[in-house]
Amino acid sequence: MIATRRAFLKTTALGSASLLIGFNGSGIFAGNSPDGSTFKPNGWIRVDADGAVTLTIGKSEMGQGVRTAFAMILADELDADWSRIKLQQASPGPGFEDLGTGGSGSMEEAWPLRRAAAAARETLTAAAAAHWKISPEECKTKRGAVVHAASGQRLEYGALVADAAKFPVPKKPTLKTVNDFRLIGRRTLKVDGQDIVTGRARYGIDAKVPGMLHASLERPPFRGAKALKMNESAARTVHGVRNIVQTDRGVAVVAENTWAAIKGRTALAVEWSAPPPDAFDSDAHAKKLEEAARGPSNITRKEESPNESKIGRTIEAIYSYPFYAHAPVEVMNCVADVQGDRCKISAPTQAPNRLQKQVANLLGTTPEKIEVNVTMIGGGFGRRLAVDYALEAAEISRAAKAPVQVLWSRRDDMKHGHFQAASAHFLSMALDAQNKPVAWKHTKAGSFHNLSTIEPEKMRDAAWYRGWSWGVYDFPYVVPGIETGYAPVDLPVLHGPWRAVFAPSSVFARESFVDEIAHECGADPLAFRLQLLQGPDTFTVGRENYDRRPLRRVLEVVRDKSDWGKKGGARHGRGVACNIYDGRTYIAYVVDVDVNESGEVQVGRVVAAVDCGLVINPIGVEQQIEGGIIWGISSALKGQITFKNGAAQQSTYSDFAVARMKDAPAVEVHIVPSDRQEPSGMGEPPVPPIVPAIVNAIFAATGKRIRKLPITPKDLA
Repeated sequence: MIATRRAFLKTTALGSASLLIGFNGSGIFAGNSPDGSTFKPNGWIRVDADGAVTLTIGKSEMGQGVRTAFAMILADELDADWSRIKLQQASPGPGFEDLGTGGSGSMEEAWPLRRAAAAARETLTAAAAAHWKISPEECKTKRGAVVHAASGQRLEYGALVADAAKFPVPKKPTLKTVNDFRLIGRRTLKVDGQDIVTGRARYGIDAKVPGMLHASLERPPFRGAKALKMNESAARTVHGVRNIVQTDRGVAVVAENTWAAIKGRTALAVEWSAPPPDAFDSDAHAKKLEEAARGPSNITRKEESPNESKIGRTIEAIYSYPFYAHAPVEVMNCVADVQGDRCKISAPTQAPNRLQKQVANLLGTTPEKIEVNVTMIGGGFGRRLAVDYALEAAEISRAAKAPVQVLWSRRDDMKHGHFQAASAHFLSMALDAQNKPVAWKHTKAGSFHNLSTIEPEKMRDAAWYRGWSWGVYDFPYVVPGIETGYAPVDLPVLHGPWRAVFAPSSVFARESFVDEIAHECGADPLAFRLQLLQGPDTFTVGRENYDRRPLRRVLEVVRDKSDWGKKGGARHGRGVACNIYDGRTYIAYVVDVDVNESGEVQVGRVVAAVDCGLVINPIGVEQQIEGGIIWGISSALKGQITFKNGAAQQSTYSDFAVARMKDAPAVEVHIVPSDRQEPSGMGEPPVPPIVPAIVNAIFAATGKRIRKLPITPKDLA
């Protein structure tokens, strides 16, 4: 369902018996307050006369369990009956002008929900106390009711909402303590888990509207390609094909069903212009990246070493990271119904407001005339922050004068996505005569992704370049001299956020190279890291503050839980890596691998430790880590995307491989108690350190250092 503030106020007015409270990062408001018309929430709580509690949220569910976690926060702080919680998906509109799911920010952005739930609880309690003519302090709340502590009398929330709506909403309600939580921190199954596994859950691909047609779009193989000729008559002879639509994005076959659209597209047999001599080539691009990484850069952090005169030797390395596709199971899709200057959209999107605005711009209308229904998402990973598939659907619907579902094929998804950009990393460590680190340098060469607005004045600011080099400038170790930099390299293919955005390549290079240094110094890799984390507990880069203490703790936990010092057999290795993600989530891995004589790698066991602040649902944390580990195994050992003549070469899961069940290791997750009393993100943080932990384990097993991904058997045979 979709929901806007206007719809909620209409519901309240008609029912005359609902308590409505909105919330955002700066405050809470009653829905019927005088200034409610100017309040811009990021969610609503509504308690109805039948006792049901409805939560409207603007975060998209794509497997990360955000709906469950939000419901847990609400039910716990409101003391609501868990079985009476309902969830509604927000849609862009006057009350929801900044919807979006990304950056692992959902839990932090949802935390104001707790204050709103506490405000609702106190308002309902005040209404009950007034009814009984007693003090609110004489009341308590329990499972959807207010109870008079002395007499045991109770009033259900539903019976109180009409009176409660007349009370002022407390601006600073009293929150529960951690010891009072009955849901937060407890293992809780997903609220929609049964629907997902039984097929009742509705994703974008399941969306249907009356009179809907289906479209399959033949896109140019490379940017700038022109359609030279096509066999429209052959396509129109396919049973069910209704129309051929030429768009700015390619040639679409519109049909009565998806199969007819695909068959018609095949029969269309579009012939494209030949690529120019300088068409994009990923091998040539990799050389440009390496040259840029070795050259001058935009300095993002510089701390002069007082010991440079003591440098005995310097170790250098170049690490290379390839292109990757997002490859979600649910391919890109969208239903659009354009009627005049209005359009209704159903889409699995991470960026509803961006989609609304860009479709409005395409159609030459205003955003409020674009209705966006956000569906569940079968895998986002940052890909659905782009809205190209929605623009395609809107353009084709306008031309076809009918509602249209655009459905990408797997080949489309592999070849025309917004790829993880390749990068190169130059690293060096200077050591003194006693093999003590003196100076560290890390320069990343990469590309700004297509979703960003590049403002020239920002490009003179070190903070701007830090934003593109997570895992580089936030080097967590204590070394007297530190210099980090970013060298931008133009990239003509579409590229954008990929699971952990800019951090995976940087942390792969950094944590692998730290292992190299430990080996050169004859030190145990885990003990070496702990030694490098001694010194000041905190450090600052620009305006950002970092704490080394939680990073030390997660390393100590994986050391102890993995039996780090235990020896393995021949061609068995153990590796470690760690990271501070965005200054708020701390994670470490110890990985065990076996490498056979043919060079095939089996990741057998992963021990993980994480400090992610206050944990809402431990199951959600564990699942995010497990998913991040599988993602890392895929990127370390499986597929990559390469480009020749401007076009991506891979097209299916057979040539862009991902980890399968047989590749899954035993995973142990240890959630480390945190000093913080608020949650931090868990969608992206598990990904960056897993690949270097695998690479470091492979070195321990074979003595072969990997500096380029993905790892193939011939690299290790």
